[in-house]
Amino acid sequence: MRLSALLLCALACPAMAAPTALTTVSERSGFQDTGRYDEVIALCDAFAARYPAAVRCLQFGTTPEGRPMKALAVSTTGALDPAAIAARHLPVVLVQGGIHAGEIDGKDAGFLALRELLDGKVAKGTLDKVAWLFVPVFNVDGHERFGAWNRPNQRGPREMGWRVTAQNLNLNRDYVKADAPEMQAMLRLVQQWDPLLYVDLHATDGAQFEHDVSVQVEPLHAGDARLAGDGKALRDAVLADLKRQGSLPLPYYPSFVVDDDPASGFEDAVSPPRFSNGYFQLRNRFGMLVETHSWKPYPQRVRIMRNTIVSVLQQAARHGAQWRADADAADHADLAGQPVALDYKASDKARIVDFRGYAYTRTPSPISGALMTRYDERTPQVWHVPLRDDVRPSVVVDAPRGGYVVPAAHAAWVGEKLRAQGIAFAVLGDQGTAPVQTFRADTADFSAQSVEGHQRLSVQGQWHDDSRAIGAGALFVPIAQPQARLVMAMLEPQAPDSLLQWGEFNNAFERKEYMEAYVAEEVAEKMLADDPALKAEFERRLQEDAAFAADPRARLDFFYRRHPSWDERYRLYPVMRSEQTLH
Repeated sequence: MRLSALLLCALACPAMAAPTALTTVSERSGFQDTGRYDEVIALCDAFAARYPAAVRCLQFGTTPEGRPMKALAVSTTGALDPAAIAARHLPVVLVQGGIHAGEIDGKDAGFLALRELLDGKVAKGTLDKVAWLFVPVFNVDGHERFGAWNRPNQRGPREMGWRVTAQNLNLNRDYVKADAPEMQAMLRLVQQWDPLLYVDLHATDGAQFEHDVSVQVEPLHAGDARLAGDGKALRDAVLADLKRQGSLPLPYYPSFVVDDDPASGFEDAVSPPRFSNGYFQLRNRFGMLVETHSWKPYPQRVRIMRNTIVSVLQQAARHGAQWRADADAADHADLAGQPVALDYKASDKARIVDFRGYAYTRTPSPISGALMTRYDERTPQVWHVPLRDDVRPSVVVDAPRGGYVVPAAHAAWVGEKLRAQGIAFAVLGDQGTAPVQTFRADTADFSAQSVEGHQRLSVQGQWHDDSRAIGAGALFVPIAQPQARLVMAMLEPQAPDSLLQWGEFNNAFERKEYMEAYVAEEVAEKMLADDPALKAEFERRLQEDAAFAADPRARLDFFYRRHPSWDERYRLYPVMRSEQTLH
């Protein structure tokens, strides 16, 4: 039903009159259904009309299919815009539902929590101390791809939206590369409101077990050390609240180390910044991932998600001032020349945990022929399984002392990516030849298949001192800025979600010029005649490397790579580093 029809029916249709009472389709159905996006639009306006001093309805973007992206700004202080909130020093908590629109618990739980908080039925006074920015549905177009079987491994609601956008992009892979118009709109919202805490609400896939929710926070294993302590305290406090309310919460994502094998146990991790909870620690802010268990009934999932939202807001009300002070200190930290972790991995160290599962069997399937796990939900069972939660940096790079130089040839498109993230940079005049560091890949491996519309690239190599011409129009991206960690995540070639690893610089790693074989034969003969040392090296290689000796192309390439016609820029990463600040 479209919005106009919804409003016309409001008086005549009992089921549709309820938005005036600020209830959802979900609540009125006993949490068996969820409403369409028209309901979000209507409720956004209705809450603002009912509580004009405490709620403002915002449109922060438009989707590719033309739908408005709605958010509600909420605070009983009356501060409902970024300037007023900053003046009152209120912590901003951005709670987001429906980034995967089939996992829609957060939308219905958020509206329920909002009404109860505003009516003083729960956590009275909390909204006097925080500003809550509520995005009921992030992936709006995906939400309207409605169907009963969009989540076959999820118990309710009866119909729901789709995982990805109308452009088939997964928004929870897009925080750094920001391809989607929806993500670009979200990043503008983030820059305007500067949320101290960003809460991303999901329903997990996976096995069947008794645990009903997981909560992960960064910084905790990663990011600024001061914020990591705050992040652990926040996570533990929310887990304790949920446990008191009857949940069985987990501090790690419950995905088996070996797919479909419960005995393999679990591994904690720091998500790379393509994901929300891996991204915000790079901004010196908190990112929280909440995952209810898809096999729990929808009423139970909504209740747990509502409890989580309320707990998070209460924690922000109590500790937001300290979090803000620590975030400000992290923003002003000097990372120049300091080792910075770009990726993380759990060590082999494991401990045995008691996990509330069900009895299960693993037998060959007559359908697929594979070994399959089948669970008996009538028989709870405690699994004693390994958990690897000793998470450590796996890629560490010293930050440049000055910053990064993006050559003029790439300045336009890289500049747009940096602007989308709120990263500061300057456009340079002609610098002439300047001392820099350059990165040349020893190996460059292209992915065999497309990932989010990109051919990803992984490289191995090192930065080396060099001197290069820096022409007018190049960009200088200083490391001395609050977004320093995000700068490195985007521009360090070995960072897992760098622009390079998302395939944005693939042309630099492709051979563009060649020497014909018959020409190379003549060139090689002359080089051998003119250079005894080269001749000795070639003959030694033939004797010691059987694969090289048997490969005609490799033998000719040996000479081509030493000839002046060889492309000096092949596998040279175009972005450079400077130990000086450039102007």
